[in-house]
Amino acid sequence: MRGRGRGRGGGMSRGPARVFVPHIPFDFAMCEQAFPRVKPEPNDDEFTQALVKRSQELTASPQNQTMILSMVTKVTNALDSLVVAPPSDFQSQIDEYRQVGSFKKGTMMVGNNIADVAIILKTLPTKESVQQLAEKILENINKSDPSENFTIVQTDAGFELKASDCMVNILIATVPQNMRKLEPNVHLDQRVLQATLAAIRHVRWFEENAFHTSVKMLVRLLKDLSRRFEGFRPLTPWIIDLLAHHAVMTNPNRQALPINQAFRRFLQLLSSGFFLPGSAGIVDPCESGNVRVHTVMTLEEQDKVCYTAQTLLRILAHGGYKRILGLEGDASVATEVSVWNGVVVTPSDRAYEKPDTKDEVEEDSMEVAQE
Repeated sequence: MRGRGRGRGGGMSRGPARVFVPHIPFDFAMCEQAFPRVKPEPNDDEFTQALVKRSQELTASPQNQTMILSMVTKVTNALDSLVVAPPSDFQSQIDEYRQVGSFKKGTMMVGNNIADVAIILKTLPTKESVQQLAEKILENINKSDPSENFTIVQTDAGFELKASDCMVNILIATVPQNMRKLEPNVHLDQRVLQATLAAIRHVRWFEENAFHTSVKMLVRLLKDLSRRFEGFRPLTPWIIDLLAHHAVMTNPNRQALPINQAFRRFLQLLSSGFFLPGSAGIVDPCESGNVRVHTVMTLEEQDKVCYTAQTLLRILAHGGYKRILGLEGDASVATEVSVWNGVVVTPSDRAYEKPDTKDEVEEDSMEVAQE
């Protein structure tokens, strides 16, 4: 009798390869018809008004947006000059440039007077050529308006043009065929250049799919939550964009949900394990290979996002929305016991324990990679 696990040659058989089948966490918005209500929906008027009020507080003022737009226009005019009539000593060739980031998407936050412009170069982006590019842009701006007082600050991704009250962040990229020619000590880091190309893809997708007012409102609210609640800090701006769009637009009717329903749904999704290992989550629409956006977070961060959402969802269910939105109190409700209308809410605790042994760490890494 042949022993278990042995092939014809007597070696150990590894068995069939494991196939990853993602599960879809429970989402009431997708199966509401299967769960008819036994009582009317609660009156959410005050909650909706609070969401709108908080979103308005988080939105940059029209004056600030006009000021930033003026600065962006000066930068793009300077770039146009370099494209049409580059100086004889100019080392770089500009393929194209595009506004990216929250200012372009219409989700800029109050107090964050920053616009982002991505520049794709046909030439290899050496640190010296990027420095020269910054100086030429500044020189062209000063020619058109000598009264402006801008300063240049070099960054890993490019450089910043700073004024007294606002800033334009210039992100450098290069055409894809140049990626193989990069040298670590000479050119900008390849990962940074790829991140700039990704930012261009992200803003294109957002303009085409996430233009609804409720999506932009929810993006600002979620960014504010990620700043105030430590458990939500692993949520990147791109994850927040996709999550807000999913909460508002992904439903059987394909109609935008009201902001109160979308906000509650966001907490329900994360509480149900939407961003935990094995979950279908959200596939990145701007990357190939079915990459799930939550896998950029560590297992500890995924767990933290889940149990923080569970705590806040229970607080919301008992009327504590003002603390969640930051209209009163602080963020301690996510980590300390609180009482709402006579109901005690104890914060959820972590479910994931970081393994101690090397084998367990490698096994966890393999499972995440398969997702």
